Amino acid sequence: MELRMEAVTHRLRAMLAETDEPLCAYVYDLEALRRHASAVTAALPDRCELFYAIKANSDLPVLRTLAPIAAGFEVSSGGELAWVREHFPDLPVIFSGPGKTDDELRLALRTAVDAIHVESLQELRRLAWLAEAQRCQAPVLLRMNLSLPGLASTTLMMGGKPTPFGIPADQLGDALHLLRDSPSLRLRGFHFHLLSHQLDADAHVALIGGYAAQVRDWCGVHGLSIDHINVGGGIGVNYRDPSRQFDLDAFAAGLRRLCERTPDLPRLRFECGRYITAACGYYAMQVIDLKHAFGRDYVVARGGTHHFRTPPAQGHSHPFTVIPVADWPYPWERPALHGATVNVVGQLCTPKDVLAFDAPVERVRAGDLLVFPYAGAYAWHISHHDFLRHPPPRHDYLPVEAAHAEDQ
Repeated sequence: MELRMEAVTHRLRAMLAETDEPLCAYVYDLEALRRHASAVTAALPDRCELFYAIKANSDLPVLRTLAPIAAGFEVSSGGELAWVREHFPDLPVIFSGPGKTDDELRLALRTAVDAIHVESLQELRRLAWLAEAQRCQAPVLLRMNLSLPGLASTTLMMGGKPTPFGIPADQLGDALHLLRDSPSLRLRGFHFHLLSHQLDADAHVALIGGYAAQVRDWCGVHGLSIDHINVGGGIGVNYRDPSRQFDLDAFAAGLRRLCERTPDLPRLRFECGRYITAACGYYAMQVIDLKHAFGRDYVVARGGTHHFRTPPAQGHSHPFTVIPVADWPYPWERPALHGATVNVVGQLCTPKDVLAFDAPVERVRAGDLLVFPYAGAYAWHISHHDFLRHPPPRHDYLPVEAAHAEDQ
């Protein structure tokens, strides 16, 4: 994951010169995104393909950058599906997610998605009924929730225990019975997504190996023929210690070994989101005030968790960089902290509006900029934008380099 702080800082300083208000902005580095996504796809073995999960960041410039690189997009709602089809009518799309409505399923059938990942027996029945009414055959993956021996836990578990996601493995027989009795359905494979935030490359390879072994057993027992396994996403981003990220090279080497020792392994499909876009985004907020209360120092800045929900959602203190800003428009001494430990908060009327805590800074002054990297995924897109009706941050995009711009 490449961080190009110099280019981002240059753009932020230009944005500062365009306003008299305290700056609050997202900057997305599309060239860094292109390089990272290209490196991920190049690292995957031949029998693997990458779909991008747009729930992480569905901004159109981001999607246009990724469309020539990814095998397709994964969507999890009718709104996401309509958004993708409006701008990418021919790109392969897969439709995942719980609680799909009849209208969403009809849209998926009408727009010829590559596969619909079914979450329950009831959804499977409804899909069969809807496909029959539309006189088409729905391509189906069964999303399964199973417990694997030695499953390593992460900070966000989506399966392997009671959750609302997927079909419990003990209901597989019922699902296959429905499929066999429904000519309007065609089983293409299985979908697994038991966990997210995985930072251990070897553990992730072992997890995928466990998926493959289970599918091989199911195919043998039930006489199934499938064309691929969707192994979900789940690769994490280390916000707490950015210097220690997921080892892509070790992961790719482990995948190659897995493919070599299981020559009958179906195609593996990944649907990564956070791991693809997190590093391309930066959230910047200008310091409005410095406060000292009950022995603690607070940095109050323009914006907050209604723009950048990642830190409270993940429960961490997000790393940031202080960019000094020379301009000070007031006729009194500029507030400053030196060699301090600070808590960074926003403008919301809640003590939960905390982006960083117990963070050491060499110097920070009112008017300086704080820049939070790794803000390109599940940041703006999961935030409660309308709380208090503050204005939204600016959104800016550093372009793809000219040599690759024609690919978008």
